[in-house]
Amino acid sequence: MADRLSAREAIALLSDDFHQLPVAEGAYAPDGPLAWQGYDASRARATERTGEDESVVCGRARIDGAPAVLIAFEFGFLGGSLGERTGDRLEAAYTYARAHRLPVVSLVATGGSRMQEGMLALTQLQRVARQSALTRAAGLPQLAVLRDPTTGGGWATLGAGADVVLALPGVQVGFAGSRVRPPEADPAAYTAQAQLAAGAIDAVVRPQELRETVGLWLALLTAPSTEPAPPPPALGTSDRLPDTGWSAVQRARSPERPRAQAYLDAYFTRRSAIGGDRCGGTDDGMLCGFGFSSGSDSRSASGSGSGSGSGEHALGGRAIAYAAQTGTATRPAGYRTASRLIRLADRLGIPVLTLVDTPGAANDAEAERQGVGAAIAELFGAVATARTPVTTLLIGEGGSGGALALAAPGNTWATPDSYFSVIAPELAAAILKRPPEEAPGTADQLRVRPQDLVALGVVRGIVSGGAATSPPPPG
Repeated sequence: MADRLSAREAIALLSDDFHQLPVAEGAYAPDGPLAWQGYDASRARATERTGEDESVVCGRARIDGAPAVLIAFEFGFLGGSLGERTGDRLEAAYTYARAHRLPVVSLVATGGSRMQEGMLALTQLQRVARQSALTRAAGLPQLAVLRDPTTGGGWATLGAGADVVLALPGVQVGFAGSRVRPPEADPAAYTAQAQLAAGAIDAVVRPQELRETVGLWLALLTAPSTEPAPPPPALGTSDRLPDTGWSAVQRARSPERPRAQAYLDAYFTRRSAIGGDRCGGTDDGMLCGFGFSSGSDSRSASGSGSGSGSGEHALGGRAIAYAAQTGTATRPAGYRTASRLIRLADRLGIPVLTLVDTPGAANDAEAERQGVGAAIAELFGAVATARTPVTTLLIGEGGSGGALALAAPGNTWATPDSYFSVIAPELAAAILKRPPEEAPGTADQLRVRPQDLVALGVVRGIVSGGAATSPPPPG
């Protein structure tokens, strides 16, 4: 079990500059709304024990230089439970955040709703959910840090409902608290590590790293921009374009070709990852997150065969969201995580960079059971409806719809080490009842080379490692 920090100790992990918001709330009737015998005495003992008069402490803070509204639960006050007064304070904190255009950071440690207030306590979750939705609609980010324990309605609203969810090591996390779980339930399932593996949280962060981590997230999520992300320069060893369709396929499949991790390392000075689809799944083959672009590299790209410049953008230090395939068959959870990333960036006004590199969507039986078709459809929709600019670079294999779902219509670029195809040449040959040795010729017929894609109008241009690359006339 993790150490249970008080609300003030948790605040001190994040900020040395915290100012509590004023409290304006009515008095309880004797023993609360249900006249629960002994409730007044229980609250009085909780105040004496903790020094707090309610289960949450709300205020304005600076976290590693970034201003935010901070909400900290005091588990020592009746198990950090939510009652009417808790709802009053949470609503006031969210209202203050919207009025002052501040992000909300919640340090959650709660056992659920307060029994002594019955259904009036439970309905506070509806108040919290509404305030969270209003804050989301206002374009303000919400972060949650899960402490021990995070259960019940607090997990299902302030915790799991946040844009980015972090957890301290070893904490209990789950909708069911320890006293109401089935006796045969595996306790390991109700931990931060289990929730991380299930895609319900983004990272487990050590206490000594929490301030810097939350500060970086706040900086990344509060830096909107209307300028599109420029495509990264190609990292391959040669700017020479492939002579044939089959050579394009072989270059894209080469194990020596640079992958998404190398592109992200070169493109960003600092970045933080999100993980998981919030539906029980993760996919290591889809890297998603936000970062600050380096802005120092020489970026150039060719136009549609004319050799004209695309218009270069110097984006040093700007926040950019990214979703990058790593060369594997993308799982349903990967597509859902990318959709989550794009929708969050769209809501916050942050441009998106996507890196396409996959032989295609995973097509095994488990992928079908996990709804791969629906997951791809969701991503197509997220890209199609995004108001924030989306830029795509094809860095390797572009395998059919599983790759196209991540590509920006009208703003997709290619590297010399890439190809895009409606279907893999080998599979196309098989469908056409051709012998396997005709796959290379079929690749030529499919016109999959980067220069073919420019000529067809599928991609906007070809990026290089230095000067602009103008594709030769097709033929």
